[in-house]
Amino acid sequence: MSLPRRALLAAAPLAALLALTTACGSSPDAAADLAAPKGTSAPNGVSVNLTPEQNRVTTPKVDAIAALVPEEIRKKGTLTVVEALVTVPPLAFYANDDKTVIGVEPDIASLVGNVLGLKAEFNPVSWENIFVGLDSGKYDVGLSNITVTEARKEKYDFATYRLDILGFEAKKGGSWKVTGPKDVAGHTIAVTSGTNQEKLLVSWNEENVKAGLKPVDIKYYQNSTDYYLALSSGRIDAYLGPNPTAAFHAVQTGETEVIGTYSGGGADVLGKIAATTKKDNGLVKALNQALDEIIKNGTYGQALKRWGLENEGVKASEINPPGLPKVAP
Repeated sequence: MSLPRRALLAAAPLAALLALTTACGSSPDAAADLAAPKGTSAPNGVSVNLTPEQNRVTTPKVDAIAALVPEEIRKKGTLTVVEALVTVPPLAFYANDDKTVIGVEPDIASLVGNVLGLKAEFNPVSWENIFVGLDSGKYDVGLSNITVTEARKEKYDFATYRLDILGFEAKKGGSWKVTGPKDVAGHTIAVTSGTNQEKLLVSWNEENVKAGLKPVDIKYYQNSTDYYLALSSGRIDAYLGPNPTAAFHAVQTGETEVIGTYSGGGADVLGKIAATTKKDNGLVKALNQALDEIIKNGTYGQALKRWGLENEGVKASEINPPGLPKVAP
């Protein structure tokens, strides 16, 4: 699917859905250190369960789809799922016991495991170690807000399950809005290295410089504690990251806001998040059909609604769709 040049995705509906809260006492990550008020719930009235007892929605095993799983994985009985260190609510974070992994990514992984007759086993690691672990075969699949890119398709297979929407988060109350490259010129903006949002911001900056506009001062942070401290102190003007996380944090603190959203796939490709496996390891077809099964039977929609992410849902899973274009050398 393609978008008109500089097409933007509306932030308001998604932001409204993300009025959720979390509490992870000793977590080192600022996004997860927010005190949860009593009566925690989403604005649509759905209560948000922050406890270790998640009571996740489940779905039956489908033998025909389970049979597609490579024999080595079927024999061990588990689906080893790797994800970035779980401090990015509502995607993946710790429950209020500071050790149980919860969020929409674990919910979807568990449903996929149900269909395949496998127990989802969660393995939080640093972002770069997701791909190291997939390359080595240590992990079966990555479910960690991983965007399909043309470069990644050379090494990995993808089965999509959610739209990729990026958000620019800034201090609340300003007049600055981001609708395209020219709006970031001259600003100091933080990203996490190795992500598609970094590629997007670098690309925009190059376009601005060629047009004679002021360059972006790009700052790199690997955890939200650092970039939120930088934002609150005025050392950066905005942070560019996954919109669900930005909108979640903005609602919690009341001190920031999403000032613009953009497709994670760039200007001409609708960005998509996907279950990611080592290329040609034989698992992607099973993942694709398992995702289609939960989309069709409605459990996928229940998982998204539970975390206020209905607007990022997809109607079907795709294998290796067009991804974020390669950056020219």
